Amino acid sequence: MASGAAVSDPVFSAQCGIKAQQTVWADYGWPSLLPILAKPGTLLAVTTQFGIGGIDYAAAARARGAATFAFDLKMTRRVGTPTAPADPATIETAADNLYNRAVVRMGGCTTPLMVENELFGAGLPTPWTASTAQYRANVLAFLQDLAAKGAHPVILINKAPYAGSSDAVAWWRSVSKVADIVREVYLPATNIWPLGPVLGSRFVRQSYRKAIADVTSMGIPANRVGLMLSFLSHRGVGGRNGLEPASAWYQVVKWETLSVKQVAKEVGLGSVFSWGWQMWNRREMDPDKREAACVWLWARTQRLCNAPRMLGKRFDRSLIAGQIRPGQGTDCRVEGIGAISSRAVDSLEALTGDRGAAFSALFERMVEASERPVSRHAVLEAQREVIRDSFHGRRSAYLAALQQAHAGVGQALSVLGDELRRARLEQPRYAPKPTRSETAAFYAAYPDLLVRRVRVTPTPPWLARHTGFAVAESAPARLFSLPAGRKSRISTLLGSFAVRPLAPAQPLGALPLSTVRSAIAAALRGFERAQSFERWTIREQNHALSRTICLRDQLPQPAATDLTEYLPFLRIQ
Repeated sequence: MASGAAVSDPVFSAQCGIKAQQTVWADYGWPSLLPILAKPGTLLAVTTQFGIGGIDYAAAARARGAATFAFDLKMTRRVGTPTAPADPATIETAADNLYNRAVVRMGGCTTPLMVENELFGAGLPTPWTASTAQYRANVLAFLQDLAAKGAHPVILINKAPYAGSSDAVAWWRSVSKVADIVREVYLPATNIWPLGPVLGSRFVRQSYRKAIADVTSMGIPANRVGLMLSFLSHRGVGGRNGLEPASAWYQVVKWETLSVKQVAKEVGLGSVFSWGWQMWNRREMDPDKREAACVWLWARTQRLCNAPRMLGKRFDRSLIAGQIRPGQGTDCRVEGIGAISSRAVDSLEALTGDRGAAFSALFERMVEASERPVSRHAVLEAQREVIRDSFHGRRSAYLAALQQAHAGVGQALSVLGDELRRARLEQPRYAPKPTRSETAAFYAAYPDLLVRRVRVTPTPPWLARHTGFAVAESAPARLFSLPAGRKSRISTLLGSFAVRPLAPAQPLGALPLSTVRSAIAAALRGFERAQSFERWTIREQNHALSRTICLRDQLPQPAATDLTEYLPFLRIQ
């Protein structure tokens, strides 16, 4: 998408009364909505037929300060269809006639914006049939003829364009040289409303980005691309889709407006069109369109319509809820929890070598910290233990190891905090007592695993009782190198323990299963608690994503990350 982005204005900006702007906003209005939609700063569609609803609609719109553009509802009459293309010899005359009528409707402006509705078969793969190839040639020639006369054509497409061959891409690029390509994205409000402001707005933004990327991925610049949104009322065509009550519909209109505004700014989109305000049949006779149109304008530019005043105090006028406004230097913000800064991601990426992994680790830390804070005193005490046990008390060696790993002291303290927090969250997790067959299977699978008979005070979670066999990978590694018969003290993530080894370490398989069964059970329960914690944290992170707003909706991937893999000397059992 980035390769197609552009910052220049679309070619029809500052033409025929259209305000110069990076993204041009345009609407297909209706005579009864002129008091709402027609005003300085708006751009309204008119068909090429003279007079709508008994008035000169184009002149009435311009009299209220709006600019106007031509909208050709029946392009098939000029170019035919994929199965019945028009005679190529008629294309130039059709373009001449349509252009001349548009100039009249635009009050004499000779560079009118002309929207053509719509390309049939945008997603048809190549090779095209002979009739489809002729239809595509007709469309291109028609747009080229309009552009040659001074018009600025726009062609609507209701599906993702097929771009699976060089021939197809060449056709789309040829179109983009003379016309803008506007993708119709008609999202049912009934799908958006139940999601709420965060997930609903995210869904809308992602839908718009996908539609734009389908075009810009072919190398077409974003300022030659647009989106058309639907505000139709009846079911089955996107838009309101029968959503009730009206207050819910107004909120969805607001979310869609703010979402397309955000995406347009991100990519440098050329245009945004709205469709559906017309009330030309019974299914579209919606009395709520007046208020919805006001919300559409207000959320876009507040001076265009005062929706809060029109709808009253019950209208949720927040322009922030669910929107991407994480703050300066912030990549993500989680409602009720906190934020992830770009600087923090950059710093951790230097350690992990992977930005995604760093992003996920920071997100996990934030979610878990909201559940179980860890005191700075406990973290500093853990750091002292690391320096004493792994670096023989030499802080300089500890700092050198951090520097070599591209980590700072602050980062190391955070990792130690992660370890402490994980241990405290993991310990209360439920772990059922292993069955006899499970302990037997472990005994058979790991005969070389070291075990050692010890007496420990207080009883730790990795020992079945006060005195018994400790199993390696479950008990602290240092326990297996302590001198026998002498009391020592071991500091762990769950506290400090007095340990007296009662015998040398030996392989698990050297002892009868009946002797070590309870030790194996304690180890298995510890492993199960660790797995239960991982399932829990990923579940909690997924829940937090429903309250998470990130730049460009680039969300972290929930994971259970152990950062001591990058800093193994910080690992404490």
